[in-house]
Amino acid sequence: MIICRTPYRISFFGGGTDYPSWYCTHGGAVLAATIDKYCYLTCRHLPPFFEHRIRVVYRNIETCNTVDDIGHPVVRAALNYLQFDRGLELHHDGDLPARSGMGSSSAFTVGLLNALYALRGETRTKMELARESIHVEQELVGETVGSQDQVMAAFGGLKYVQFHPDRRIDVDPVPLASGRLAELQSHLMLFYTGVSRTASDVARSYVVNIEGKRRQLKALRGLVEEGIDLLVGGADLRSFGELLHEAWQIKRGLSDKVTNPSLDALYDKARAAGAVGGKLTGAGGGGFLLLFVPPEKRASVLSALRQQIHVPFAFESAGSQIIFYEPGVDYREAEMARTLQAAPHEELAVAV
Repeated sequence: MIICRTPYRISFFGGGTDYPSWYCTHGGAVLAATIDKYCYLTCRHLPPFFEHRIRVVYRNIETCNTVDDIGHPVVRAALNYLQFDRGLELHHDGDLPARSGMGSSSAFTVGLLNALYALRGETRTKMELARESIHVEQELVGETVGSQDQVMAAFGGLKYVQFHPDRRIDVDPVPLASGRLAELQSHLMLFYTGVSRTASDVARSYVVNIEGKRRQLKALRGLVEEGIDLLVGGADLRSFGELLHEAWQIKRGLSDKVTNPSLDALYDKARAAGAVGGKLTGAGGGGFLLLFVPPEKRASVLSALRQQIHVPFAFESAGSQIIFYEPGVDYREAEMARTLQAAPHEELAVAV
């Protein structure tokens, strides 16, 4: 039995510049952090006593006999990528809803690969997990997603991530004293808008013409180092909130799918109650609203957004982890016997 825990993330600056169609030409960078809200994946080799060989439990329950019969595209792609040929039972649980802008899809992919490797008695570095997850999502599944979510899920922490045109990825921690990090955390609030959306649909609305968004993306890229300088340099944190507001105004111009009048009204209500700045997390279009709020204004913002679900959180720094590992019974001999019994007569003769 393997249990893998992988964090969700909040992104501050640079989102949009982490799409390969952009950074393979111009380079990109993001400033992001992971929080103590997680994707949990539990997996084990399925004993050969059932009519099915594979059971996958998420919002649906799938039972099937071959990998190609699996409906979940990431599970199917990951098992094919790893050439996984054993019986498998996989359960997914998440602290936050899917399609909400918190990097849940990539946390699932990173956690899945981490858990499957552990089930085989293998390990991968954090960079290997990030790169392989990017490959699964972007190349094998064909999703229109960026590359920051996989990196953040694998590494964890408050990170400055750079994407180079040669596809090299640099991941650097932002050197903040614990007191400064706690101060930043005390200024952040997270609210669920109640609007679910598919990030790739929102992203596709501007990624297909990403060169036409050159001005906005270059501006978003430039705010990354400015945000880091504000944090590390000891400036009044209010400036960080103002920078978030500036970045959100730029990002809203990427596509008419990034926001809508009801989401704008929610943001304006928070600002009127005392929030300095903020943004919709991820690609936008719904999901979670991240706000920068001075501590003395938290009660006012909570009251103004009382119809929304407030999600208290703390930063985390571990990234994807195997939190339970217990090797199970080796059923490979029984699985092989079952496979041979199920094979046609002529194939059985060849196998023997």
